[in-house]
Amino acid sequence: MTEQVILESTPLNALDRCDRCGAQAYVRATLLNGGELMFCAHHGKEYAEKLKTVAAAIQDESEKLVEVK
Repeated sequence: MTEQVILESTPLNALDRCDRCGAQAYVRATLLNGGELMFCAHHGKEYAEKLKTVAAAIQDESEKLVEVK
């Protein structure tokens, strides 16, 4: 029997903070072991390649930082 895990992601908000520097988080990584890490856009980009190897899912909302005219 196989087990299927369904991950529900909720939008990040101003209360979510970067685990590295404390700035507003725009990236959430749900780890394979069930843990969770949050990063600002800067640190999310810095750690993106390493996160891909240990994350079950990566939620990137850094597009919120782009100004739309």
